[in-house]
Amino acid sequence: MLNNEETQAIISLMRREVVPAVGCTEPIAVALCVAKSRELLGYLPERIDLRLSANILKNAMGVGIPGTGMIGLPIAVALGALIGKSEYQLEVIKDCTPEAVAQGKRYIAEGRIHISLEKEDDDKLYVRACCTGGGYEAEAIIKEHHTHFVFLRRDQDVMMDHRQTRAVAEEQQEDIALTLRKVYDFAVSTDLDKIRFILDAKRLNERAAADGLRENYGHQLGKTLCSPLGKGIMGESIFSKILSVTSCACDARMAGAMIPVMSNSGSGNQGICTTMPVVVFAEENHNTEEELIRALTLSNLTAIYIKQSLGSLSALCGCVVASTGSSTGITYLMGGDYEQVSYAVKNMIANLTGMICDGAKPSCALKLTTGVGTAVMSAMLAIQHKHVTSAEGIIDDDVDRSIHNLTAIGSTGMDITDRYVLDIMTHKGKTPEAK
Repeated sequence: MLNNEETQAIISLMRREVVPAVGCTEPIAVALCVAKSRELLGYLPERIDLRLSANILKNAMGVGIPGTGMIGLPIAVALGALIGKSEYQLEVIKDCTPEAVAQGKRYIAEGRIHISLEKEDDDKLYVRACCTGGGYEAEAIIKEHHTHFVFLRRDQDVMMDHRQTRAVAEEQQEDIALTLRKVYDFAVSTDLDKIRFILDAKRLNERAAADGLRENYGHQLGKTLCSPLGKGIMGESIFSKILSVTSCACDARMAGAMIPVMSNSGSGNQGICTTMPVVVFAEENHNTEEELIRALTLSNLTAIYIKQSLGSLSALCGCVVASTGSSTGITYLMGGDYEQVSYAVKNMIANLTGMICDGAKPSCALKLTTGVGTAVMSAMLAIQHKHVTSAEGIIDDDVDRSIHNLTAIGSTGMDITDRYVLDIMTHKGKTPEAK
């Protein structure tokens, strides 16, 4: 069992990693960095120079920006400069209005924003915003995590310089080294009042799902699954409802709905994927509120654990991580114990390893649905003590080694895949000579 110190460390970790976010977290992180730089400058920037890591660029190219009806980085950058407030963190542009969007369009048209690829820093999450105006210059850098500032300056006055410190924010140096056993023990044994906050994820992400069903967002996958066509093919089972509700929330978020979702490990889609399948299953299965709280905790903390070794951004689609979390939560709601939860994780890794991330965009709803469908099937097998064994592929007898096999492939093994994906995304429609 966990001691009190370990329990408190995990609670702190969850409260940092499970937070509200408006819009896709990569362009929002850029907007946050711009807002901070503009605040340091003290003027509306006459020019903004951005240097971004490839993974930030990849995830910001094709996603909707909340409240704008537009996609991509320029409008996020403009709003960060015009109305962004850094104290809002991942909700930095929540004060967006139609007037601000119109002003942002003019700001873009004036050619004030300049974006380039950062090639000198090897961190996959890197944002540098340099704002000039009023005869002054200000610079802010975010690195490693979406809200983690490592450098701040105004002209020659450097307020912060943690660029050479690999360990992220000071409080994270105290993070507990998780294992799946610790994750499970925490979820099932911690005093309920200490983890009740996870119900905020249910509340926020249910609202996003309802918004996705009400409006026509993205590819409307969630609405299609709820339509006569979808019901005729998929039926009206628990499985089909899990898929449709999860997809509706993703449809809304990726298309730029101005509604917060509860994120996980810096990703709103991961927050949706760790939450909504568990919420729907608990409702349909008539689980108690306590069982739901513990299942949501297990799901979210499993995803956080996997991301500890995978990193904030990688070539591996985040739905692989998040749906692995939801598979553990669903297995628990089915009455599964630790052994069965570990079987569900192995089944997930055996199935979804290798799914690439090709940026944040409306079609992410398709990938989330694939991941969530696999989560349900993995839980169904696990509850019957059926699982992929160490004689097969990358699965190890030890579930934690299986997890680290997955994250090693995603963080290191797929690096060249990541570069190919970005190259394809940035050269679409061009002749080989133009490339």
